[in-house]
Amino acid sequence: MTELRSKMIRDLEINGFSNATQKAYIRHIRDLAKYHKKSPDDLSLEDLYQYQYYLTKEKNYSSSYYNQAVAAMKFLYGFTLKKDWNIHNLPYRKKSKKLPVVISKEEVFQLLSVIDNKRDKTIVYLLYSAGLRVSELVNLKVSDLDSKRMVINIHQGKGRKDRNVMLAESLLDVLKQYWLESRPEIYLFPGKVPGNPLTREAINNLLKKYSSKAGITRNISPHTLRHCFATHMLEDGTNIRVIQLLLGHKNVSTTTVYTHVARNYIEEAPSPLDTLLMGKMEENNE
Repeated sequence: MTELRSKMIRDLEINGFSNATQKAYIRHIRDLAKYHKKSPDDLSLEDLYQYQYYLTKEKNYSSSYYNQAVAAMKFLYGFTLKKDWNIHNLPYRKKSKKLPVVISKEEVFQLLSVIDNKRDKTIVYLLYSAGLRVSELVNLKVSDLDSKRMVINIHQGKGRKDRNVMLAESLLDVLKQYWLESRPEIYLFPGKVPGNPLTREAINNLLKKYSSKAGITRNISPHTLRHCFATHMLEDGTNIRVIQLLLGHKNVSTTTVYTHVARNYIEEAPSPLDTLLMGKMEENNE
């Protein structure tokens, strides 16, 4: 298993997969081997189908988790081991289409108002003001902030793409206070382990703490603030193509999901009940 793991990591790196994806794929293959109590080399295509059934019926994992496990198996047996199987027939599961969870501007303001820690305030301000993914936030370096051009340089975001996002003017004072107190050297938000950034779990936990303190009943995650960034910009009249570029979406169709939750898009279309009743009232008044 150790040799196979090394080969798979080599092949994943050759194909340009991120470290996070590499770790996820290795974990899925380890779980596959653990389930069958065999080395992955000794498994058959039927064994993979059986594992898919287990993930679906017994574990009831989300579509995203399930599909990532399938992608890991396809990569191992199709690329690394080069099995003479019709590996592409391993089915993916259709994802259920859910609307993003978005809180109002008033609730975002409540959230920001209860944060008394300078580092935590900077984190939440950044997530909301720039629409960052949590992975992009934790990997931010001090040198990525360009106050002269008022941009934040995102290096190798999702899909290994670089992009620039705005550095909000209202964030500058918060950043300055945090920097004067903490003096970060490399990573903007260093973790407990020297040389490493703050973990995603730490950011998730601080958001849960402050959302509870702010009296927000919905479950708030870093990605919720990214959704809020996009939705509130759309409500403010920003062109959806601009929002697409700022979010780093490959296709604008991914960005258009926010039209389903933006208030102005919903309010522009009156309910037929309202137009019906108003029409009848006008008829009666004539």
